[in-house]
Amino acid sequence: MTRWKSAAVATLASTITLWPADSLPAGSTRPGPMSRAEAFARAEALTALGRKMFFDPSLSASGRQACSSCHDPNHAFGPASAAPVEMGGSNLDQPGLRAVPSLRYLQAAPAFTEHFYDSEDEGDESVDNGPTGGLTWDGRADHGKDQARIPLLSPFEMGNKDEGAVVAALRKAPYADAFKAAFGADVFEHPSEAFDAAVEALGTFEQSSADFYPYSSRYDAFLAGKATLSAQELHGRALFEDENKGNCASCHLSEPANDGEPPQFTDFGLIAIAVPRNPAIPANANPNYFDLGLCGPLRIDFKGRAEYCGLFKTPTLRNVALRKSFFHNGYFHTLREAVAFYASRDSNPGRWYPKNADGTVNKFDDLPKAYWGNLNTDPPFNGKRPGGRPALTDAEIDDIVAFLGTLTDADQAGQ
Repeated sequence: MTRWKSAAVATLASTITLWPADSLPAGSTRPGPMSRAEAFARAEALTALGRKMFFDPSLSASGRQACSSCHDPNHAFGPASAAPVEMGGSNLDQPGLRAVPSLRYLQAAPAFTEHFYDSEDEGDESVDNGPTGGLTWDGRADHGKDQARIPLLSPFEMGNKDEGAVVAALRKAPYADAFKAAFGADVFEHPSEAFDAAVEALGTFEQSSADFYPYSSRYDAFLAGKATLSAQELHGRALFEDENKGNCASCHLSEPANDGEPPQFTDFGLIAIAVPRNPAIPANANPNYFDLGLCGPLRIDFKGRAEYCGLFKTPTLRNVALRKSFFHNGYFHTLREAVAFYASRDSNPGRWYPKNADGTVNKFDDLPKAYWGNLNTDPPFNGKRPGGRPALTDAEIDDIVAFLGTLTDADQAGQ
């Protein structure tokens, strides 16, 4: 995968074949190839259009919820609230099922595959890393335009009843003429093509490097030799990377790749760690309901694949210090708690999980026992027995949290 900003823009430009709009065949948004200059101009035009759409609440059934309502640019395009799930639907009264992820640093995510092998620039090409890639918590969308479809049509997000409802809103939008200039004067006469054009514009906007992958954190500056880290932050980094301590870097890659690309702080993999069940999510009031990630309920192509139940995407840790809820169900509300959970999930389960009526700990309470074999037991978990020594001391947890604070982008500082 090529992930440098300039290369990403070039790749985007080379795959857009939509210019000029006034030469489009009737009912088509996809004419023949363009020159490189036209492709870059096209990418710039779609970025501007996608930006307008991203902030437009009229594209929701309620008329009050834009993409930016949940993906706040002042919170690294993640949620501003501490709520584990957001409210949506036509009356903004339908709760979601999962915490809202950040949209930053998704540009390098590979398409989902059950068997992922690193490239020669990234690691050992011989190792099968298992289910990897895709967007969303369960990896069910491969590209930004695919992901953009989900909230527009979800009954508990923007709540549009169908593609036609979105297109009807676009037809009335103040940028409707710009939309027609980009995709053809008769684009609104073909709702399916118009909807596809809309999500393409949104996906193109989400490839804007300045907005979505600036690589402007203090840690990036440190790697470039232009900034320093404190002694605590440096110690936190060492613990983060130490295979016998935090071992965080085994999934949240923290060093530049072999080709020099900036670290993404994720390996894009899917993993099961048994975050405690969150009673604040309304769906969890049903004791028979379980969010099992890769094997459902929102992703259906792996339904019944027991070996995938409980697996969720490893998110990037860039800008993680800005979040107010953590993991797919938003159970934890401080970064320190999230790190501490890793350190003592197995050695002190009573700290994290509720008790049964007989006083025993209801360990892994949000993952049916049939799937416990899927749980990650690498350090710092290690399958330690209750009462064992945790992988990290309180002071070491503090140091890792301090290091994670260096991953906040410059434009987000002070938020």
